[in-house]
Amino acid sequence: MDLGLRGKVALVTGAGSGIGRAIALALGAEGARVVPTDLKGDTAEATAQEIVARGGEAWARTLDVTDFAQAQQVVREVVARFGRLDVLVNCAGAWRLNLFVDSTPEDWDFEVKVCFMGVVNCTRAVLDQMIAQQSGKIVNISSDAGRVGEVRQAVYSGAKAAVIGFSKAVAKEVGRYNIHVNCVCPGYTKTPATERYLTPELEARIVKAYPLRKLGLPEDVAKAVVFLASEGASHITGQTLSVSGGYSMV
Repeated sequence: MDLGLRGKVALVTGAGSGIGRAIALALGAEGARVVPTDLKGDTAEATAQEIVARGGEAWARTLDVTDFAQAQQVVREVVARFGRLDVLVNCAGAWRLNLFVDSTPEDWDFEVKVCFMGVVNCTRAVLDQMIAQQSGKIVNISSDAGRVGEVRQAVYSGAKAAVIGFSKAVAKEVGRYNIHVNCVCPGYTKTPATERYLTPELEARIVKAYPLRKLGLPEDVAKAVVFLASEGASHITGQTLSVSGGYSMV
């Protein structure tokens, strides 16, 4: 099936590893011209090289999503190179795993800046161009933690819930310009970051809470993102889709 992504320009944050990398590769496989970005420029470049090796087109950039001026600059560079920007996937994220009563203001500031303000910064950075071209797709990666809350991730859960509310508000504001804004909420997904903590015993306990009795893979999330970025989702905006094996059914 042709999803209508061939030739589209897609910027993906947090594309150096895990879910972001899988999203960038999936968009590249559909023929999109992908701009993988990451705080670590070398990992973004590695993702770009993999897209090119698979026959796609990619151009890596270094991006700290907590820096609004840097986000604006990257968007200007993308538009100067390609003439447009069709898709933004806000995937950059991070967390501090601890009980709230053991966390610090520095922990809170870190999680809110990356997980929520990073989405705000990058969304604002692309909107002028998308409004000018009267089209765009924004897919924000939230989390099931933002829908139901998670122990040891209190502020992270709050920041991800904020992403959902923000996405709905922006979707209402920019729909008149044919810009779609949606959220994807992964559950526990096996990435390099999460597998640092995942033992076979812990995984066996976690999957009991998942009706499909398995944890997700980055590619599972990428498939949903590609759909929401595609022409197949032309009448979908302001929605939140959990990709979590049934962990959350709200």
